[in-house]
Amino acid sequence: MTNSLFNLSGKVAAVSGAASGMGRAMLLALAEAGADVVAIDLNQEGARGVAREIKELGQKCHVAKCDVSNPDDIRAMFESIDEAFGFIDFLGNVAGEAVREKPEKIELKDIESSWRNLVLGRFCCCQEAGRRMLARGKGSIVNIGSLASVTALGRGHIGYSMAMGAVAQMTRELSTEWAHRGVRVNAILPAQVMNDGLQKRIDADPGIRDRFLSGIPSRRFGHPDDIRGLSVFLASDASSWITGALIPMDGGNLAQNAGGSHGNETFKE
Repeated sequence: MTNSLFNLSGKVAAVSGAASGMGRAMLLALAEAGADVVAIDLNQEGARGVAREIKELGQKCHVAKCDVSNPDDIRAMFESIDEAFGFIDFLGNVAGEAVREKPEKIELKDIESSWRNLVLGRFCCCQEAGRRMLARGKGSIVNIGSLASVTALGRGHIGYSMAMGAVAQMTRELSTEWAHRGVRVNAILPAQVMNDGLQKRIDADPGIRDRFLSGIPSRRFGHPDDIRGLSVFLASDASSWITGALIPMDGGNLAQNAGGSHGNETFKE
């Protein structure tokens, strides 16, 4: 039985990017904790697949197709949630992508595309969910940011990092505006979480693996399932006094000094 602090029975949770990766892991964890859920993704085959898993858990799952860079799609998607459940208690903003290119070479249209995906889309989802939550006087929103929200990555991440910096500040602003009305807004900042894109980069340049891991004291990449417990915590009453937080999920990456060691190195006194 789920501990009452973390019990999400009777709640409705919506997650974008739910067909794979961290979005899928988040949605499954919320359903396992008792929530009925909304699987939001352009990949409808993948979304229907996770919906089948959730229904086997005994929870309801509404599948919604949505391009998170398109405000009209987002508004229509929230209207479908109204029809399916009548309310929403939790939103996980996971979906979105950016173009990677060096600052001197990237085209402005690619900067704009990155911002539409990661900033405009996330804000529009927050706004639509927030309006519904404010009307009920309760709710929780989690934006997936990145360590790029607070540190520079280099390697052609200018568009992504600019957008993720905006997501961090958006999270703080929304939390400040809405806290006294019962709606919490937090962000999770992952480091490198293994996915198909990261694996392809490692396959193309095996040296990337050691370079990345040298900055992660836990000496492993993240896994999508690493987000499960944190998602349930932030959706639940256990986190009722936590809002405006930017929470690293990074194996210690943010804590490590550039010249720091991992504790397994030998040195002379």
